[in-house]
Formats: sequence, C-alpha cells, structure tokens
Amino acid sequence: MELLLFKHNRPDRPVTFAEYRDEGGFQALQKALSGMSPGDVQQTVMDSGLRGRGGAGFPTGKKWSFVPRDLPGPRWLICNCDEMEPGTYKDRALLEHNPYSLIEGMTLACYALGVRHAFIFIRKGYEQAARNLSLAIAEAKEAGLLGERICGSEFSTDIDLHLSAGRYICGEETALINALEGKRPNPRSKPPFPAVKGLWNGPTVVNNVETLANIPAIIANGAAWFKGLALNSEGAGTKLFCVSGAVANRACFELPIGTPLGEIIDGPCGGMRGGKKFKACIPGGASTQFLTAEHLQVPMDFDTVAKAGSRLGSGGIIVFEEGQCLVAATLNLITFFARESCGWCTPCREGLPFVKEILHRIEAGRGEQRDLGLLREHIKYLSYSFCALAPGAMAPLEGLLTHFEDEVREHIVKGSCPFKA
Repeated sequence: MELLLFKHNRPDRPVTFAEYRDEGGFQALQKALSGMSPGDVQQTVMDSGLRGRGGAGFPTGKKWSFVPRDLPGPRWLICNCDEMEPGTYKDRALLEHNPYSLIEGMTLACYALGVRHAFIFIRKGYEQAARNLSLAIAEAKEAGLLGERICGSEFSTDIDLHLSAGRYICGEETALINALEGKRPNPRSKPPFPAVKGLWNGPTVVNNVETLANIPAIIANGAAWFKGLALNSEGAGTKLFCVSGAVANRACFELPIGTPLGEIIDGPCGGMRGGKKFKACIPGGASTQFLTAEHLQVPMDFDTVAKAGSRLGSGGIIVFEEGQCLVAATLNLITFFARESCGWCTPCREGLPFVKEILHRIEAGRGEQRDLGLLREHIKYLSYSFCALAPGAMAPLEGLLTHFEDEVREHIVKGSCPFKA
C-alpha cells in the first residue's frame, strides 16, 4: 500500500528537515501559496472526504467552512495533541518520527482559514514529540516556511507550542480552549461553537494531529487521489491504528481506511498472542464499545463501524483474548474516566464513581442481580452530562452488557470472577 503519514519514517530516529524536504516536504505549501487561493485549499480538503482523526470523524472541510469570513478580529487554529485516552498513542508515534507533516499541514490550514497565529496543545508527557516539534518550528522559520512572508508570499503565520497540565478533559475542544486561556479546563456550553466564538472569543478551529498531517498530501496529490487510498467508498485516505493488548505485535500501523478488523489483527499484528483465540476488542480507544469475533470482517471506516454498534474513534484498538475478564477490563476503563472527570456536572461527577463501585462489587464477587438494572439506568442518566466525557465512558459498559451480559451474570451467580485462578 502507499504510505502517506509514515512515508518519511526512519526505523531508529526522526526524519531530518533536509530529508523531509528532499522527499517532497513543503512542496504542497509552495504549491498552495503560488497558485491556489485560500478557498481553493479549503475546497480541496472538502472534496477529499477527510474526516477528523481525533475520534468524532467530522468532515474536516465542513468544519472549516463554519468559520465566518466577515467577522472582524483575529481567528485561531489549535492542534489538539492532548492524547490521553487509554489505547491511543498514534499522535505520539507520528510526531516522534516526523513532526514536519504537522507543521506543513497547520501552515496550509492557517492559509485556508486566514489564521495568523496557531497553537499546538500537547500532552505534557510527550517530551520527545515536543522536542521534535520545537526543532521543526525553528527550522521551518529559518527556511522561510513559517513566520513572515512565507515562501516570499504575502501570507504570514506563526505556531506556538503549549504544554498541557495533564488532564484528559483538555481533549474536549472547549476545555482545551479554556486551558489555553489560563482558565480551569471545564467544557463550555455550545452553541456558540468554537468556529464562531472560541479562543479569546475569536473564530477558532480545533483539529487533531493526524487530521492536519494529512493536509500536505491532499494538496500535493489532489482530492481524488486521497479518496482512492481507501479500500471502500465509505472512507477516504489512510488511518493510523495503534494496537495493544493480546496480539503478537503491538505497534502503530498506517493502513487504508476500510481495512477489515481481522486483517489488521492477522496481518501487521501477527495474529493473537501465543495462538490464543480472539474474544473481543475496543476498536477506537477507551470510549468505544466492544466488538466481538462476529465483527472481524467489519471494514474499519467511520460509517461501517458505527453500523456495527461501535465507533472508529481514534483507531486505538485494544485486543482481548479468551480467558480475559471483560468485567475487570471495563472496571479499569471506568476507573480512568471517573478519575479524569472535571466535576463540572452532576451526572459525570456523581455517576461515574457510582458505576465504578457497582463494577467493583461485581468483580469482587459481591454483585447482585439488581446491579444489571442499575448499570443500564446509569448508561441513560450519564447521557445527560454537560459534555461527551461521561457518554464516552459508558460506551465500553454498554458494549459489555450488549455482548457479554452472561459473563457479568456469571460473576454475580458464582460470587467470584470466573477468570481468576
């Protein structure tokens, strides 16, 4: 297959600025500034079918189109690299090997949106990625590819790197905006949406690292080329899948959108660890529902995975083998979400610890039949939370009760976890 995001990767070190340029880097930026209007760039991204790679899968060009052209004052672009969801490490894998695609993609996005200043909001623990980005920004400025009068054009823009304080809630775009403004990172009420009123009350677009890193290849090769990389008509481009859990080869892979789940596991992942049998997986990071062995032929694109009852999300695939307890796995995920709640709204602040306590009782052998009803009630109650954190936290629980209710009941009836020796 044709690599797009990992095209420039070296096996043991980051690609250098000179190597990236020798392999076609920043040619898309030069092409755009010399022969395309901002509207042309935006339309090309719209036509490409690129969808947000951070989890929601919203069409990128459509998101850009929400920014009003007639509002006075500055507008802003923020790259969301606050990658903290369990099972997801694709942005780190990308930036530790090649930060330049992101810098070029952000500069192109700034040109399309009329942005003079952009920010990268990065997880504090991503030290190597942050060092790579700082160097890449400095090198791009020195080469005239960032800053004033880029490539000798009339267009100027700059990029700053901002380290997160380390809270999962900052991945929610309005909480991220509050954090950048120096405020407590609580989500904001929407509407108004950030595209109209975001950072410092100006129009703001928040895009994921992987999303923005796709832009240079789209501008260089065209929308039709990008669509043609996918294996089916439901998707476009490639996707980074970071696979962990019970597989032989745990790593981050770039594969065409639409690659079946089973082919990912049996192909680059080398099959199941120790020849064990596949039981289930979480396909898109911790806030997605379980898929089972019945879903191994499902093409991994946004719409088809949604029809199967889950979400493609971030592409963080966590694989479980026969003999692993999914009650314990779900408890582990709920514990994370309960800890990371910002506490702003009652359903999330009170509901997540309560769900955690119920699952803990069941796993410890103290569960009751009524606990199943309580869990289902809380899946509904937590959907009324202020932002998407609590509903996302309920996704693995909903998948557990949909596909593995018998396993939960067995814990309750036996009064112990059936998978513990």
